[in-house]
Amino acid sequence: MARIRCDQLTKRYGHVAAVDRLDLEIEDTEFMVLLGPSGCGKTTTLNMIAGLEEPSDGNLFFDDDVVNFMPPHLREVAMVFQSYALYPQKSVYDNIAFGLKLRRTPRGEIDRLVRDAAEQLEIGHLLDRRPSQLSGGQRQRVALGRALVRKPRVFLMDEPLSNLDASLRITMRTLIKKLHQTMATTFVYVTHDQAEAMTLADRIAVMRDGLLQQLAGPRETYQRPKNMFVAAFLGSPRMNFIEGELESVNGRTLFRRGPLAIVVDGVPGAAASIGREVVLGVRPEDIEVVRDSDDSLQAKVLLVSPLGAEQHLDIMLGDVELIARADKELEVAPGAVLPVHVAARRIHLFDRTTEASLALEVVA
Repeated sequence: MARIRCDQLTKRYGHVAAVDRLDLEIEDTEFMVLLGPSGCGKTTTLNMIAGLEEPSDGNLFFDDDVVNFMPPHLREVAMVFQSYALYPQKSVYDNIAFGLKLRRTPRGEIDRLVRDAAEQLEIGHLLDRRPSQLSGGQRQRVALGRALVRKPRVFLMDEPLSNLDASLRITMRTLIKKLHQTMATTFVYVTHDQAEAMTLADRIAVMRDGLLQQLAGPRETYQRPKNMFVAAFLGSPRMNFIEGELESVNGRTLFRRGPLAIVVDGVPGAAASIGREVVLGVRPEDIEVVRDSDDSLQAKVLLVSPLGAEQHLDIMLGDVELIARADKELEVAPGAVLPVHVAARRIHLFDRTTEASLALEVVA
């Protein structure tokens, strides 16, 4: 197995830095997810780990060895692509066995490894078929099997589920998680899908414009985002943002935007930032419909979107349109006015200029 370390790893194309001074350590047997939008540098990082791209600067380590210019076949990595990359003229069996045959693995060992992998991936009954006779999910399992039989030090995946429908993606996520637990191998997984990142990762590296934004476990990344980009990228529907400023009234710290005032006592960084222009962030599930009380806010319902297990409400709070998540049993129609409450412990505050979380200043 392998521990991977990126030390100021950089990849430039002309004057554009696709990956900019990346410092990242991936522990042995860890499941690391590189998450971010298109063009953020996550696939370029994966390609450098695989040996498909050479770094422009910095160093890439496997354990204690620099592998910047080591050819891919010597790195003992296996890669699964978004496009499956199967040989159309070969059977499922031969596609899975192809890499083993190139290594001149004994025929009996090939047969054992292929059939064991097919059994794990539940495609043992498909070994005689061609890729054209398979569904998208079955093709992806074949691609996984081809990587699985190589017993790699590092398992690399580049958006392997993006071509699958929603229900099949959930099934495949479960399968990949089980494979990681069974193989006890280092996994590096690239995706733009925050649900995949949250369910699969031991840690998530959120990237933007070639720069690492945050590195943490799924729970910490979701609950304590370091900036507005991370806060917005994780969560569906995305976090609500309201611009305003902080003030002190009768010993309480308030966030104010015009007539809208929200108590933010206890929010990290709030008390030390009185008079500062900030952005308040609150997730849809943290806007609760409550009974009328002294600290409830009146919200007008603009739109109701039933989603089966829950419903999303587009609401107007003051002069700001937000999304709230409500219980499926709540009976409400557009035009209704509802009392809502936002608990201070669920609020995030960000600097309006830098977009960094005020909580970072408290830690510093």
